[in-house]
Amino acid sequence: MGKSRLEAFSDGVIAIIITVMVLELKAPHEAGLAALGPLVPLFLSYVLSFVYVGIYWNNHHHMLHAAKRVSGAVLWANLHLLFWLSLFPFTTAWIDETHFATVPVAVYGVVLMMAAVAWYNLARCLIAVNGEQSALATAFGKDRKGQISIVLYAAAIAASFENRWLALAVYVFVACLWFIPDRRIEVALEAGE
Repeated sequence: MGKSRLEAFSDGVIAIIITVMVLELKAPHEAGLAALGPLVPLFLSYVLSFVYVGIYWNNHHHMLHAAKRVSGAVLWANLHLLFWLSLFPFTTAWIDETHFATVPVAVYGVVLMMAAVAWYNLARCLIAVNGEQSALATAFGKDRKGQISIVLYAAAIAASFENRWLALAVYVFVACLWFIPDRRIEVALEAGE
């Protein structure tokens, strides 16, 4: 089964997710710079979520570039990932509306963690279809970075009930780990050429 429809659909859903997130940014009614002050927390939560969506889009592109085939299981695994990504606008708005209250920060972490679990599952499904000797399998290996991210999210969720700012710091830290596109796939593809 070809992968072009999967890529096009995923790109469209991710574009909609970003559009919905940006629609939460409401322009102030006043003209002065001081009117932007109250929007800073909303803007920062938007930036973090935008970075996460960008990370997933970037790495999704690389991963599908390395894949030669997809299957029904891959299609469902991809939908699973898109489901969790589609919750980013809701949780981003919720943490802003509640001024980074404990439960919304924890739920934001749950969505981040479940997106990471879905990503890991999608990678494993693609490797199963493309083979253990594929460039994709070589690139992912045991995916320690992905596993560590899931553990960090779980720890941050637990920590959010004691210190929500620490949890947010962990979410930012994990985003920083993934900010530069994952070079493992590019390196594996270059090695195979």
